Amino acid sequence: MDDNGLPPRRARGIYLLPNLLTTAGLFGGFFAIIAASQGRFEAACMAIFVAGVLDGLDGRVARLTNTQTEFGVQYDSLADLVSFGMAPALVMYHWSLVAMRVDGSTLGKVGWLAAFLYAACAALRLARFNSQVGQVDKRWFIGLASPAAAGLMASSVWTLHTLDLGGAPLRYLALAITIVSGLLMVSRIRYSSFKGSRSGPGSDRVPFVALLIAVAALIALWIDPPKTLLAVSVAYALSGPVQWAWRRRQRPGAAGA
Repeated sequence: MDDNGLPPRRARGIYLLPNLLTTAGLFGGFFAIIAASQGRFEAACMAIFVAGVLDGLDGRVARLTNTQTEFGVQYDSLADLVSFGMAPALVMYHWSLVAMRVDGSTLGKVGWLAAFLYAACAALRLARFNSQVGQVDKRWFIGLASPAAAGLMASSVWTLHTLDLGGAPLRYLALAITIVSGLLMVSRIRYSSFKGSRSGPGSDRVPFVALLIAVAALIALWIDPPKTLLAVSVAYALSGPVQWAWRRRQRPGAAGA
């Protein structure tokens, strides 16, 4: 209480470290857009993955230092929209979808509209995630998370570009990847969040085999980063639909039992 009997005012401001990491992730997405417009697709894809790493760090740092704020949550979402919505869409557009116009003016519009569809789905995915915080099981994401979708888009471009495969001949494959990635984000398919099934102390523990898998992934990542990231991204993107199909197949048998 102050001299007037009123509670002390909280100083206005923001916490530097987590928001600095968020800003760095935002810069990664912005850099990816600039690099893609200049034809530097490998650098653009690497920047998206760096933004993904920073996105995972900022929230963890905020929790470890007890510096979570509503400002940080909203800022993180806006940064994610740039890094995992706009950036992958524009990287894919500049690499391949822009070539749709060689098939006619109508298909040319389909190319940039597909890129817009992806960006819009990322925005919808982030809005739905923010509105459901605290209401859903933390073990699962509803729909493909935007960083995972961005990873699928970026790793596809990176791998094919390093194989000296031009985007123009693969424009219909790029179109399919863009549309599927966007629709998976707004789907109701569940994806594992890898946050465990318990709360409280020890909830972050994982099986020992997960450590071996992580080591193997790091070795593969060192040997061939784009192909490894593509394999991981595709496997995770497919895990949701495969589990959904498996649950639907098991449901009639369980009901009959």
